[in-house]
Amino acid sequence: MKFTLLTHFKEFEKPSNTGKLVLEVLGNAAEQVRWDRLNPPAGLVEEIEAGGVALVYPGAPDDNDDDLTGIDHFVLIDGTWHEARKIHQRSPYLLKLRRVCLKPTGKSLYNLRKNQKEACLCTAECVMEILRSTGRTEEAERLRERFLAFIRPPGVMRGAVPGH
Repeated sequence: MKFTLLTHFKEFEKPSNTGKLVLEVLGNAAEQVRWDRLNPPAGLVEEIEAGGVALVYPGAPDDNDDDLTGIDHFVLIDGTWHEARKIHQRSPYLLKLRRVCLKPTGKSLYNLRKNQKEACLCTAECVMEILRSTGRTEEAERLRERFLAFIRPPGVMRGAVPGH
């Protein structure tokens, strides 16, 4: 199984980006590709055309959009929701992909940015859901542990100094 994080250029330096956790935990099973509107990533486009690739992206409910059968390569857009929407709309090769909409078992725990969408997950949480759904519970748990150490402890507000 492979994960490609199609990453907005602004995300590479953000301390709140969870894509880097996926790369750290999954090693060679994950890659980060910088999104460029004018120059689509040739390797990814070739893999899409070969088949077995799906885009993890929310959309209108469909009876089969949570079926992960036959997928061995997942593409996730790694950026803010605003950035992700732009990337999706401006990348014709993504529009050709089978789309998977995850149905999370719980609410997102991600608390490092403002204006999070209530029903949506961050990049690391999406990967955890896929790993669990495909029986890769050890990897999912390793990523979960790394993610929980990365986010703020529950109850600590954005910008607050712990212990004060």
